[in-house]
Amino acid sequence: MAPGNMTQVTEFILIGVSHCPELQVPLFLVFLGIYVLTTMGNLGIITLTSVDPRLQTPMYFFLRHLALINLGNSTVIAPKMLSNFLAQKKTISYYACATQLAGFLVFIVAEIYMLAVMAYDRYVAICIPLRYLVVVSQRVCLLLVSLTYLYGLFTSIVFTLCVFSLSFCSSNVVNHFYCDITPLVALSCSDTYVTEILVFLSAGTNLVFSMSIVIVSYFNIVLSILRMRSSEGRKKAFSTCGSHMMAVTVFYGTLLFMYLQPGTNHSLDTDKMASVFYTLVIPMLNPMIYSLRNKNVKAALKSFMTNPCHSCKLM
Repeated sequence: MAPGNMTQVTEFILIGVSHCPELQVPLFLVFLGIYVLTTMGNLGIITLTSVDPRLQTPMYFFLRHLALINLGNSTVIAPKMLSNFLAQKKTISYYACATQLAGFLVFIVAEIYMLAVMAYDRYVAICIPLRYLVVVSQRVCLLLVSLTYLYGLFTSIVFTLCVFSLSFCSSNVVNHFYCDITPLVALSCSDTYVTEILVFLSAGTNLVFSMSIVIVSYFNIVLSILRMRSSEGRKKAFSTCGSHMMAVTVFYGTLLFMYLQPGTNHSLDTDKMASVFYTLVIPMLNPMIYSLRNKNVKAALKSFMTNPCHSCKLM
C-alpha cells in the first residue's frame, strides 16, 4: 500500500468476550460481580496489612503490594470492559488504548516478579529463620518492591512504544476485551517481525527467570521442612507458605498454558479466555486464598470488623 493511500487509525473497536448480543447483560453482571469482589478483597488486604500490628512483617508487606498490583491490573481492564458490554459502539481511542496497554504491562510484569520475591521471602523465613530479619530487612523489602515496579514500568514503556510505533492503517477491530500486544500486532500493516521476536524473548525470559526463583526457593523449602524432626514444626512451616504456593500455581499455570501452546492450536480466542483468568479471576481469588488459609489475616479481619477504630489507633 502506498503511503499516500494509508488512513491512520484513530480508534479501535474491542470485540469483547462474546459476540452474542443476548449475553452482553448477563456477562456484564458476572464481571461486575468479579470486579466488586476483587476491589473489596484487595482493598481489605491492603487495609489490614497497613493497620494491624500483627501483620507488620516482610511477608505481609509483600502481600500488601501483591494486592495493590492485583487491584491495579483489574482496574486498568475492568471499567472499560464493563462499559463496552452495555455500549452500542465498543470503541477505545488510540491514546486510551496505548495507556491501557501500558498500565496492563506495568502490573502483569510486576506481579510475575512480586510472586518470585514472595517465594524468596518464604525461603529465608523457613530455611534460615535466625537471619530472617537481617536478610529481609526493611531496606531490602523496599529495594525489592521498588525494583519490581521499576522493571514493570521499564518493560511497559519499551513495549508500548514498540507496538504503537507500528502503523495501523486497515482494520481497527481488536479481537480482545482490552488492548493487548498480540491482537494489536496482528492488526498492524507494518513489518512486525522484530516486535514479535522482542515480545517472545521478553515474555520467555521473564517467565523462566521468575519461575526459576520460585522453583529453587520452594525446592529448598521442601527439603528444609522434610529435615524437621517435629511434625508440628513441619505443619507450621507448610501453613506459612501454603497460600503462596497455591497462588503461584494458579498464576503460573495460566501463563504457561497460554505461552506453551503449540502454534497450530494457538488462537486469539484462547488468549482471550486465558486473559480473563489472569487479569480478572486471579486478582479476585488471591485475597480469598490468603485470607481463608491464613490465621493471622483472619484474626486481623475479625479484630478490624469488631473494632476498626481500635485497630487504627494501634498503629
